[in-house]
Amino acid sequence: MSIVDNFKYAIGIDLGGTFVKSALVCETGAIRFTDILPIGTQATKDDILDTIEQIIQTTLFESFEKKLEVVGIGIGTPGIVFKGIVIGAADNLQGWENIDLAGHFSNLFKLPVSVDNDANLMGYGELHYGAARGSSDVICLTIGTGIGGAIIINGAIYSGYKSRGGELGHIVVEHNGIDCNCGGKGCLEAYASTSVMIKRYIELSGNQEDNIDGLYIIKKFKQNDNFAIECIKEHTEYLGHGIASFINTFAPQKIVIGGGISDAGQFYIEMIKKVAFKNMMPDCGGHTEIVGAQLGNIAGSLGAAAMAFAKTDGKHRFSIF
Repeated sequence: MSIVDNFKYAIGIDLGGTFVKSALVCETGAIRFTDILPIGTQATKDDILDTIEQIIQTTLFESFEKKLEVVGIGIGTPGIVFKGIVIGAADNLQGWENIDLAGHFSNLFKLPVSVDNDANLMGYGELHYGAARGSSDVICLTIGTGIGGAIIINGAIYSGYKSRGGELGHIVVEHNGIDCNCGGKGCLEAYASTSVMIKRYIELSGNQEDNIDGLYIIKKFKQNDNFAIECIKEHTEYLGHGIASFINTFAPQKIVIGGGISDAGQFYIEMIKKVAFKNMMPDCGGHTEIVGAQLGNIAGSLGAAAMAFAKTDGKHRFSIF
């Protein structure tokens, strides 16, 4: 068989708490194939490794069927990752620590394998293929059950010494504030996550409906519901102040805001911008834009593929032709 085009392709794997996703990605950012497999809530480390192996095999077979050449594999995973090894801190995956993911899958598939934290790779995907294209210095925030994100400096992911940093959701916004799940007090996540906003809305409104989520509150906000207005105002105030701190520290070209709540519309981004720009140092934020993410739930797979492209020189290519 002959290769149908001269583009490079990579496989991007995004491991979550309940699913593992894959994408076969061209260096242009075009996606030629995607797949998703469930991970049981009681899955062991070996179960998860087997599921990742299965989805990579399926994606490689798809590349063979399409006569496309794969140069590497990128994997995004929860937890602290250092030199391709998951050190730990992946609370939603049982026993997911001290695992040489890069070595394990490189030996299996005879391809270069790169591994990083999943939130980092969501940001890296936005850098290469999404809202931060053309930028070199970017802060990405994912607003959901918690607050995660990525720091990108000079086009590279920055996570601190031995990948122990980059916890954007855990800057302190309230001295001696409420307890955070990380063990600290007063963290941004404890005041501005979507889950906190939902809890606050239920407290204010007394509404106990099962379908209350961030977008439900946005809908009520647009209907001039006073409780929703108060919740969104509090939420964006805290986020805006946190982002002002990021601007003062990093002076990024772009702040990218992702997570389901970012689908609320441009008004949500504008509310955050108003607070952030009011509270930042003007000299630090003169070149900063605050924008919504563009890639949705495919960002992690695209970021993992982009990392794979960045880590290979093109000499090691998957080929069974």
